[in-house]
Amino acid sequence: MNARISLAWWPGLLIASPVLAPLLAVRNGRFKKEVARARSENRRRIDSACLLDLPVVNDLEVSVLSEWRAKDGFKGEAGVSYLFRTEQGSLLYDVAFGDESGVVAHNAKQLGVAAQNIDAVAISHLHNDHMGGLKAFRSMELGYPVSLHPPQSVPCFLPAQAAAPGFDSLVVREPRMLAAGIASTGPLARRLFFLGWVEEQSLLIRLRDKGLVIFAGCGHPTLPTILEMVRKLSSEPIYAIGGGLHLPLTGGRVGPPGLDLQTILGTGKPPWRKTEQADVEDVVDAIRGASPQKVYLSAHDSCDEALRRIAEALDCQVEVLEAGGRYTL
Repeated sequence: MNARISLAWWPGLLIASPVLAPLLAVRNGRFKKEVARARSENRRRIDSACLLDLPVVNDLEVSVLSEWRAKDGFKGEAGVSYLFRTEQGSLLYDVAFGDESGVVAHNAKQLGVAAQNIDAVAISHLHNDHMGGLKAFRSMELGYPVSLHPPQSVPCFLPAQAAAPGFDSLVVREPRMLAAGIASTGPLARRLFFLGWVEEQSLLIRLRDKGLVIFAGCGHPTLPTILEMVRKLSSEPIYAIGGGLHLPLTGGRVGPPGLDLQTILGTGKPPWRKTEQADVEDVVDAIRGASPQKVYLSAHDSCDEALRRIAEALDCQVEVLEAGGRYTL
């Protein structure tokens, strides 16, 4: 395991410590209060949820437009964008870093995905690696890839208030149907230490003769919480679970040399606490409890070691998603 902060950074941190220490102490006090508030809010949302009238989908294909791992001829990045296709239409889930990196546009072209192939858009949560880049995150305005902008206005389902120019933007506030026979769990909350309050919605699909398919963007609300909400929305068995789990156990995907930002800023915990094996075991226990037949892991926010441990601990089929991949469920 590499050091999260190399020795080269320590002199600067020591110089800044008289300022950083009290700031972190104040933030930690607020963090603890809002963690409790997020837990209470999720409890309220789950308790008030009821069964959704989920339509049956006959066919489901997921095309990966952005992921950390990539097939030959495709580009990878620490962002997420998945195109869901059913016989009822298509839904683009997240746009990674948008045109800031150009990865989504490049991979979409390679896959033969055009603007007119997208009937609706849903954003899992309003972070830069899902809503179109750093500028989009700072302005709270969707950074949608220009080359994929549908020729007519289509719905864009957001988990919280943000701008989505050129779309019929709708803020999802509770579990509901979206498009193409795909539903949203509704936003579930999490208070992250550095990135603050986050609302994240996951997707839910009922696949004929198989059961439920669940996909998350980052899994910030935690997989046990997402699954608890799903069980309130449908009594169908769970067939597949996919998407991000946010487990930078032994290292992260981004950061300058000697500074592993994802294991410091991206865990959701205070910087003096790491992602631990217990966090991985919580995810494994949640998946085992759901008894899916298939699991599709995202590498954009979880390290290879965490993915390996999850795969080895499960008895079902496990795949790591790759940009350029098409997965038929």
